[in-house]
Amino acid sequence: MTGEKIEDLGIKNYKIIQTKDGFCFGSDAVLLARFASFKKNARVLDMCTGTGIIPVLIWAMNELSMVDAMELVPEVADMAARTMELNKLSDVIRVKNADIKDAAEIYGKRSFDAVTVNPPYMPAGGGLVNPKDKLAAARHEIYCTLDDVVRSAAEVLKPQGKLFMVHRADRLCDVITTFRKYKIEPKRLSMVQARAHSAPNLILIEGALYGRAQLKITEPVTMYDDEGNYIQSIKEGV
Repeated sequence: MTGEKIEDLGIKNYKIIQTKDGFCFGSDAVLLARFASFKKNARVLDMCTGTGIIPVLIWAMNELSMVDAMELVPEVADMAARTMELNKLSDVIRVKNADIKDAAEIYGKRSFDAVTVNPPYMPAGGGLVNPKDKLAAARHEIYCTLDDVVRSAAEVLKPQGKLFMVHRADRLCDVITTFRKYKIEPKRLSMVQARAHSAPNLILIEGALYGRAQLKITEPVTMYDDEGNYIQSIKEGV
């Protein structure tokens, strides 16, 4: 893809292939990778993987057995696959160019201990649609809706398996309602704010398939200090 660049992630010498015209990972992906927690040797599926940033980060930060990643847009899935080759991770992070609605058919039902997803945030027809269709698909529910994402996750998760999601704060009610529709009980919620005392703009949420009703709300996650410095580093332990 034209305009590609290779970025150093600052953790375990891993790098990622991105493009200058918009296919770059954002702070939401970093926040989700840090928020997600897994049991040792878990098998994980990352839906809507984009250029593969979340699989690389969670692999670097956890002891996992395998990560599968799904991306619908062929050119973007190809970038993600080449990122895994660049990092010599192709044997443990497998990228598939496929629709997340077909996840159960591809991988089998009840196949994963956890699912991570940074889905399109905007409902179809809502907000300004980017004229570049590939970018629009990443940001708007054109090819998959919130309902599609949660339903597909529920199909591939093992009982008590975890779904980790980042989404817009103003869609919190939609997210929780959809989780419960598919028997994924919200278990942990973090509100994300740009600065201390500002209103949250993102949420990080963990749900468990067939889990018992008990939601833990953590302290807010603050992204920038008073001087505007980003304080959510990719590096482990920071």
